[in-house]
Amino acid sequence: MLEGRHIVIIGGSSGIGFAVAESALAAGAKVHIGSSSAAKIEDALARLGLRASGGVVDTTDEASLAAFFAGLEDIDHLVHSAGDRLPRGLAIGPDFDLSAAQAAMGARFWGPLLAVKHALPKLSPEASITLTAGLYAHRPSKGSTMSTAIAGAVEHLTRGLAVDLAPVRVNAVTPGLIATEMWAKVPEDARGAMTKSQPLPRMGFPVEAAEAYLYFMRAGFTTGQVAVVDGGRLFA
Repeated sequence: MLEGRHIVIIGGSSGIGFAVAESALAAGAKVHIGSSSAAKIEDALARLGLRASGGVVDTTDEASLAAFFAGLEDIDHLVHSAGDRLPRGLAIGPDFDLSAAQAAMGARFWGPLLAVKHALPKLSPEASITLTAGLYAHRPSKGSTMSTAIAGAVEHLTRGLAVDLAPVRVNAVTPGLIATEMWAKVPEDARGAMTKSQPLPRMGFPVEAAEAYLYFMRAGFTTGQVAVVDGGRLFA
């Protein structure tokens, strides 16, 4: 069902987004990735092969998003998985940094929404959009108020867009602890301590999370839904 389809993945040069790109290519799709780093795009394309292309895009800059989408052909599926590690200063208290919180909201909420805005002219009625939220939306921890709020906002944005943009389908994936590049410097024993209480006591692989994105691309009767891919962490 993805053979020959054109899939655009913002955040596709690394982590879960790269795994989505690899999986989509394996299913016969054409892939265009977006990243803020030209070097990362170049490296990713070298690994992805000839049916992949890419371009630089700053998801916090609407003009950059507009230019990125303006140069693309029609889009069958849009995935937004971009999101750097959240900045410090987000804990609610005397040191709370409003500017840092606004920047985080810009990258993780307004960025996906503006990506949808500029992708819309390229989307067919049969197209799908898959956003990326976070497990904090369902399982907040001490000091995670802003992370919880942002992740929850993305899930509710998904449901609202599913109604507003129908028949274009809009869904979201909420990953748990996934062994992407950002975890590479964390010692194995520390990662083990974080996941030992899960029903599946390990970190997930990016390709396992990617399966949820491909499901939403293929699932023509599914919209407004959130897939949690967390090894059971939500219930641990």
